[in-house]
Amino acid sequence: MLILGIDPGTATTGYALIKSENEELDPIDFGIIQTEPKYDNATRLAQICEDIEELVKRHQPDVAAIEELFFVKNITTGIKVAQARGAIIATLTRLKVPVSEYKPTEIKCAVTGNGQAEKQQVQKMVQLILHLPSPPKPDDAADAIAIAICHLNSYNLREQIEISNQ
Repeated sequence: MLILGIDPGTATTGYALIKSENEELDPIDFGIIQTEPKYDNATRLAQICEDIEELVKRHQPDVAAIEELFFVKNITTGIKVAQARGAIIATLTRLKVPVSEYKPTEIKCAVTGNGQAEKQQVQKMVQLILHLPSPPKPDDAADAIAIAICHLNSYNLREQIEISNQ
């Protein structure tokens, strides 16, 4: 299974493509989509969608996982992240990529065992899980990897439950 993990944002969107095969995880690609602050919000959203579409067409992921919006103190930032999430989900749906959504605490728990883990703990566990020489950078890419790993863990758990119910 090839999973596209996405950490949405307007200025920076993290992405990661993680392949799961025979209980092995292989990082295929990860990084960020960065937009220019000089452009208006609509232009930035269009760029994010174009870049997501290009990633999907290049890698053909089986599924996508995206972080749910969490409460932010700055409502303007929250609205922009919500717009980015909506645009990304619409793009993935149009491209017929199934989308799953996960809360930040679920993601942290799936990777570290602690839903309140700090960013550095998540990065270190992502490094260990994928056998990387160092924690992935930037933070948004590491978060996208964690989101993909969270989806894989959730998928595997659902599959085990289905098998035990048969």
